[in-house]
Amino acid sequence: MPSIVCANKGCGKPFEPSIEGNKECVYHSGSAVFHEGLKGWSCCTKRVTDFDAFLKIPGCTTGTHTDKAPEASVSVAAVSTTATDPKKSDDGVETFTMASVPAALPASIPAVTAPVFLEKDMHDPADAIVAPGTLCKRKTCGQSFLDDTSRSQECIHHPGAPVFHEGSKGWSCCTRRVLEFDEFLKIKGCSTSKHRFTNVHLESTDIKQVVECRRDWYQTPDTVILSIFAKKVDKLATTVVFDKTSLKVDILFLDGSSSQYHTDLFQPIDPNASKFEVLSTKLEIVLKKANSLSWVAIEPKENVTTWTTFGITGSVGTVGGKEAVVGHDAPLHLLPKH
Repeated sequence: MPSIVCANKGCGKPFEPSIEGNKECVYHSGSAVFHEGLKGWSCCTKRVTDFDAFLKIPGCTTGTHTDKAPEASVSVAAVSTTATDPKKSDDGVETFTMASVPAALPASIPAVTAPVFLEKDMHDPADAIVAPGTLCKRKTCGQSFLDDTSRSQECIHHPGAPVFHEGSKGWSCCTRRVLEFDEFLKIKGCSTSKHRFTNVHLESTDIKQVVECRRDWYQTPDTVILSIFAKKVDKLATTVVFDKTSLKVDILFLDGSSSQYHTDLFQPIDPNASKFEVLSTKLEIVLKKANSLSWVAIEPKENVTTWTTFGITGSVGTVGGKEAVVGHDAPLHLLPKH
């Protein structure tokens, strides 16, 4: 009987149900816990900052292999930012405040350009020695090396990075989003290639490996705060370029690898009042809104039907108000045409 992949969390090893001695399994019995940039499992204490390192945390529970997926666990602790209670002035104006943002680095260093090396271009060397049972290195593949025929088999994987935002989970390379972490692990890959069973070392000093970093964001009435999770960042060589309608982020790591995030923005910003700061586990970018409209995403979106409101002054436009108030800079062109 052909081997199958164990469905226990943190295991993922191939096994043959017909072989009794091959059923011992080391896995995680708890649920995934992501909080303030740290990642781990509720059943043990180890925490890491990198998502790939999280997937490699050794199991803490012993049992038997199974091909049945565990029941959905309690929802994962999400990274959250809590606003303080609104402050009300004498005239009834409510001001929503967030945790103070420390002074940021100016975005005045010119961007560094260099040839890039993407995941889709990374393959095993022809003379690579791979031990049977080695798992494919591409994200969410999960297939193991059996013999030389495995090198030519198709690999279905995600070349992007995990994206967790306001409880939804997915990959930057495709559009599907789910709520449960177990369902996130089951999202089928969106790209095909050959398996990669070894860590590819880039020998050329002119080529820098490009990596994908997880992103998250939240907003206040006046700003949008974008976090790009990355550690061991070269602060002097990392650049953020603000434009009224676009953002360019180029991160250089101390090991020579890099990450890039260039995008148009959902709404215009004030480039001069926007800023960024390199922290120990992330790059925090504060975008100053050019208007007070709510953002539904960082990137432009079509067919937007509604926006979150933060409250306005006066007696119109609020709950129970008789008069409709529309901001002169509201992006009405994004509303569906009837």
